[in-house]
Amino acid sequence: MHPSSSCLPQARPFLPHIELFVKAGSDGESIGNCPFSQRLFMILWLKGVIFNVTTVDLKRKPADLQNLAPGTNPPFMTFDGEVKTDVNKIEEFLEEKLAPPRYPKLAPKHPESNSAGNDVFAKFSAFIKNPRKDANENLEKSLLKALKKLDNYLNSPLPDEIDAYSREEIAASSRKFLDGDELTLADCNLLPKLHIIKVVAKKYRNFHFPPEMTGISRYLKNAYARDEFTNTCPADQEIEYAYLDVAKRMK
Repeated sequence: MHPSSSCLPQARPFLPHIELFVKAGSDGESIGNCPFSQRLFMILWLKGVIFNVTTVDLKRKPADLQNLAPGTNPPFMTFDGEVKTDVNKIEEFLEEKLAPPRYPKLAPKHPESNSAGNDVFAKFSAFIKNPRKDANENLEKSLLKALKKLDNYLNSPLPDEIDAYSREEIAASSRKFLDGDELTLADCNLLPKLHIIKVVAKKYRNFHFPPEMTGISRYLKNAYARDEFTNTCPADQEIEYAYLDVAKRMK
């Protein structure tokens, strides 16, 4: 005689043990300025998985962490005791391991969302590190051009927005994020960098995102309304401090 199914022990869901190690701030404890750390922090949060976060003080890196990931600076992660150190590979690994139906899929539906804004941070870096007044204007124009390209993408309707309203012409997108109304891996990559640009360019160059770039304004406003973004952000002072010696004074 076989026991009825109700008598059988229920299979327990697989709950991995995950620990994320991120860069610590100037006090050695709070979250430091690191867009790659925030990117992984956001992904894990959006996946809805239970995980621990440990901030690592690079000035006083504990011996046990040096043994765990020798020669590696954060971010890195342990997944059921296995150490993962490459950010892009960690993203792929989490998307594969933490998959539906238990965990949401975070990959964008539209491949273009992955590359939107991919040159903005490089243009910002060149702009902020430049010490020469005579080169500043061209570097600022280059940054604005990259931001405008991103703004255009955010304001251009995605194919599913057009299909949903096929009877009328959609002039501009009203979506919240890069790929739609939900945060995806593309946002986890871009938003931390965009926030750094906003904070640092204002502090050291008195540069603001132009208000006419309504796509970027809408995008950031929606991001700041989400805990997955704001609660993984370092404090503005930490970002400013990180760029204290990077942002060159112009002569």
